[in-house]
Amino acid sequence: MEKLTGKKVVMIIAEKNFRDEELLEPKKILEEEGASVTLSSTALRTATGMFGAKVTPDILVSEVKVDEYDAIIFVGGAGASQYWNDSTAYSIAGETVQKNKILCAICIAPVTLANAGVLSGKKTTVWESERAKLEAKGASYTRNPVEIAGKIITASGPQAAQEFGRAIVRALASSGQ
Repeated sequence: MEKLTGKKVVMIIAEKNFRDEELLEPKKILEEEGASVTLSSTALRTATGMFGAKVTPDILVSEVKVDEYDAIIFVGGAGASQYWNDSTAYSIAGETVQKNKILCAICIAPVTLANAGVLSGKKTTVWESERAKLEAKGASYTRNPVEIAGKIITASGPQAAQEFGRAIVRALASSGQ
């Protein structure tokens, strides 16, 4: 059942130390449902996960054009902090919300969204150690494994990776277009 045929998703990962499951599990779920998944990072060389997964990004983060995707996903892991103070990541997050597309982040990656100013007043979740960073930017931390606030989906970490992937599938399936 490929209900997402024609849907395009970009997953933004750190050059090193992205969290393997947070990339691979949602990616597998999305692809099984027919979505086209593009990987993006700050370099096109092979990116390595915290547990050794190796993937080659398709495009640079600076080349991500929000108009070309139905969903933008920021993948977590220790390396995800490279985007916490990244103006390109902020602009991608802001434009995704402005254009009413699906914006997702897992583990510590929701900090990027909070710093971009798109989580203020929204129910969110994040890896527990980073909750104060979200609350400082006006987000309402719920402690749930996955939190959906309109078209913004956040997840708390690797244990939520499959549920996160399924939530993105549901959001894409109901987003029409």
